[in-house]
Amino acid sequence: MNFGSVLTAMVTPFSQNNDIDYDQTEILIEYLLDNGTEGLVINGTTGESPTLSIEEKINLFKHVVKVVNQRVPVIAGTSSNDTAASIALTKEAEKAGVDAAMIVAPYYNNPSQRGMYEHFKAIANATSLPVVLYNIPGRSVVTINAETIIKLSKIDNIVSVKEASGDLDLVSQVIEETSDDFSVYSGEDGLTLPMLAIGSDGVISVSSHIIGNEMQRMVKAYRTGNIQDAASIHRRTLPIMRELFKSPSPAPVKAALEINGVNTGGVRLPLLSITADEKKALKIIMDNQKVSAK
Repeated sequence: MNFGSVLTAMVTPFSQNNDIDYDQTEILIEYLLDNGTEGLVINGTTGESPTLSIEEKINLFKHVVKVVNQRVPVIAGTSSNDTAASIALTKEAEKAGVDAAMIVAPYYNNPSQRGMYEHFKAIANATSLPVVLYNIPGRSVVTINAETIIKLSKIDNIVSVKEASGDLDLVSQVIEETSDDFSVYSGEDGLTLPMLAIGSDGVISVSSHIIGNEMQRMVKAYRTGNIQDAASIHRRTLPIMRELFKSPSPAPVKAALEINGVNTGGVRLPLLSITADEKKALKIIMDNQKVSAK
């Protein structure tokens, strides 16, 4: 299943009291849809899912679905390292009307490949939603290996993977050995173009909050055979991508959004907002990349 080429792993806007700011969430959604985003992934890492209560997550699902109103796919992060809890939240997301669920590799409890297969299978069997696997060993410690992804892809409603392992050999094997309707998305902004080159479907991005239009142009250039243009955009946008991950995400991208006139508030502990000096350096790079608000 193809959800689009450039999807945004959306931040969760907070008020001054650190509650979810639903008015600013609506503003952010419209801003993203006007600037290159073809799909939204909510309640993921960038959405600070570890700090949201179950009630907040469900309310966020309902609100985003209502605001988006079927204009683009809404994919909800519904997983944890507890299979039963992941099933329960996935069922709530389905009731809320999301278009798909994204399920990350179980973190901390360090399951085997067989354990991960059974975890994802149990969640998929408990819902009619399309399921997107999320392979991110840098955060979950465990890697879903290529063989496990390929095996999982044979389950009818496991339709895609967000790949943030950085292992292009693994990605190549998955693309080669899964059916054509199983989609593969880059989970690392800086690998978007290399992954397109080996057959991926696009990117689930943090940087697209700020350079969504540029990322769209890069994808289009590559797909229309303008490889040099695509490579040029890739090189030009790498500095802003790197800057947006110099501090723990999503603190830098929330600061960048504020620079662009979209206030999404701070971050919840244990994360911290970036410093004034870090924000100044970020603005300089944004100005150089011509992505600041005019």
